[in-house]
Amino acid sequence: MRVVTPRPAQTDWPRPPSCLRADQLRLPPDGARITVAGLVILRQRPGTAKGVIFLTLEDETGTVNIIVWRKLYERYRRAVIAGRMLRVTGRLQSEGDVIHVIAEVIEDISPLLDQLLAPAPEPAPKHAPEALSPDTQTG
Repeated sequence: MRVVTPRPAQTDWPRPPSCLRADQLRLPPDGARITVAGLVILRQRPGTAKGVIFLTLEDETGTVNIIVWRKLYERYRRAVIAGRMLRVTGRLQSEGDVIHVIAEVIEDISPLLDQLLAPAPEPAPKHAPEALSPDTQTG
């Protein structure tokens, strides 16, 4: 038996957080404007799709399917082609078990990945107790 979580009405959907995780995509109602982010694991441009691009992003909780219409692709071409990690804002499209985000804004946030490789900052040195000068030592 499959458990179906009821969706809130469009008017009940609060302003979303900066990015939803993949496992939260059932929370907003169909048509809600949301933002997601993740590593680009798949880019598809089928010949039969009339210029539509399909992206799959992955975050720590799962995958998100993104639809990029041709006109939007022309605007964000560089990010779509070269981005290793993207943040996408768009409209949620949900029908049954199939969930997509129809892209409206695409941002290449790949430079954030480089921060993962940066060495951790050195911890602040612990102050050693000040040594007593010979004239203050007791003996």
